[in-house]
Amino acid sequence: MELLFATTNPAKVKSYAENLKKYDIQLKSIKDLNVKLDIDENGKNSIENAEIKAKAYYNATKIPTLGMDVSLYIEELPEEKQIGTHIRRINGKYLTDEEAIEYYTNLAKEYGGKLTAKWVYGVVIYDGKEPKKYSYSKDNFYFIDKASPKRNPGYPLDSISIIPKFNKYLIELTEEEKKLNQEEQNTDVFDFIVKSLEEKNK
Repeated sequence: MELLFATTNPAKVKSYAENLKKYDIQLKSIKDLNVKLDIDENGKNSIENAEIKAKAYYNATKIPTLGMDVSLYIEELPEEKQIGTHIRRINGKYLTDEEAIEYYTNLAKEYGGKLTAKWVYGVVIYDGKEPKKYSYSKDNFYFIDKASPKRNPGYPLDSISIIPKFNKYLIELTEEEKKLNQEEQNTDVFDFIVKSLEEKNK
């Protein structure tokens, strides 16, 4: 079974491809197909943006498409300062990995060195019919004001995120710890993807 992932993030494609392979789902990236669209991600939340991306790439390729977007909620920030879906676009500028690390570590410093954060994900599968939608959150981590020296290209905030269960930076988890953390966080989303594709193929 073939599924297109509407993302340009190679780390995300690799992670999801490895997990979906065991379900006999071949995840293709938009780079594999050499397709690039200029999409206006103007949704009000992560679900709306995920649907915009999924529909745009399905319409361009006619391959069932997985769209995903994420919004960031930080407990300590007032509503008017919440990051939302603009995690990398701050004050009209798109941040590089290093600029994102610098911005969020400085933000943590403003609030005493630690921020309680959660990711709210929107996931949509679209094949020209009624889109399948799913939302979930990860809320068991903190941002701190000192970054790990290690980097995960495409995921800059891994270098400042502390996972309380292990009391370690996300970027510094062992492979076994990463696996345990991912299993706890992502089992439901993979179930959603698999079940959605099975229903659409009936």
